[in-house]
Amino acid sequence: MRVGILTGGGDCSGLNAAVRGVAKSLMHQYGAEVIGIEEGFLGMIEKRTRPLSLEDIDGILDKGGTLLGTSNRANPFDFGGKDVSDQVAEYYNELGLDCIVSMGGDGSMTLCYEMSKKGMNFVGVPKTIDNDLTGTDRTFGFDTAVNIAAESIDRLQTTGKSHKRVMILETMGRYAGWIALHAGVAGAADMILIPEFPYDLDEVVRVIKDNEKKKSYTVIVIAEGATQKGGHMVTDKVGVDAPDPIRLGGVGRFLQTQLEERIDQEVRTTILGHIQRGGAPSPFDRIFATNVGAYAASLVASKRYGRMVTVSNNHLSSVLLEEVAHNTRTVPKDDMSLVGAVSMGVSFGDPNLKVSLSDLKDGDVKMS
Repeated sequence: MRVGILTGGGDCSGLNAAVRGVAKSLMHQYGAEVIGIEEGFLGMIEKRTRPLSLEDIDGILDKGGTLLGTSNRANPFDFGGKDVSDQVAEYYNELGLDCIVSMGGDGSMTLCYEMSKKGMNFVGVPKTIDNDLTGTDRTFGFDTAVNIAAESIDRLQTTGKSHKRVMILETMGRYAGWIALHAGVAGAADMILIPEFPYDLDEVVRVIKDNEKKKSYTVIVIAEGATQKGGHMVTDKVGVDAPDPIRLGGVGRFLQTQLEERIDQEVRTTILGHIQRGGAPSPFDRIFATNVGAYAASLVASKRYGRMVTVSNNHLSSVLLEEVAHNTRTVPKDDMSLVGAVSMGVSFGDPNLKVSLSDLKDGDVKMS
């Protein structure tokens, strides 16, 4: 058995743990030969691969990033304006691979699905700090990112209280609000603004003024994809050479400018950016990434190709890549973190977003 491993898209904590889980399981159980593909699909395009030994994957469990490197600018169907997908498929055959285990988010899973039409076998592993992959309750990297964001909110709480300020924290997450939601709940934010529920500026101002009377300060967590009602997402760059040509960023400062025109309190914005991606993975992500890596190895061993590892109701399973490709999982109204936050008075910038606890019945809400 000869199996390739690649890590594509943005880096995140837990990638090395997942690589280790796949490689050690395949080597130990089946004596498989494991090939590391450098920098995601770029390694397949530029023919940069190397054998992985047990020594290569020793001591990497607690390390952030990926020992294989990664790239989010290596689309075989549009690489420098050219379609090189056939060459990638030819190199796959040249390497004599039975399968490639691809670790990535929705963009990577979409590429795997499309490349599988060229005769390549893939098994996907759900990796993204955004937690926005369809078909799975969780992705590794998410827990570490939430921990970092929640700790940042804790620190902003003390500064906000000391100076009686409005403190805004902008998180990553692209078109889904999972990081902002979970970090906001964990950090006791007063307001959580996410893409799924466009905010009403009047409502944001009302909450701030109420807080000024009650406790003198306000902490707002805003996801990079959040929008004002009737407005558009704030972009940092457009036309980026990546699967998604739009790079979001700056909505925190945009909101700050809006608020400074309508309130007397000082407003400060912190943009976490790539801090959420780096560093050692949390213990949860180390275990989770190891488990999904080992499960991916089982799919390879049983030749159940064209699938992505998933976790649902705390059980590992898999879904077809076709079901994951070209999709994004966003925060639904029946998510318990959302329902719980609304029930405690946390504002989502939408005065019409309400919940009645007495109306909830068993099974009405989902844990995330």
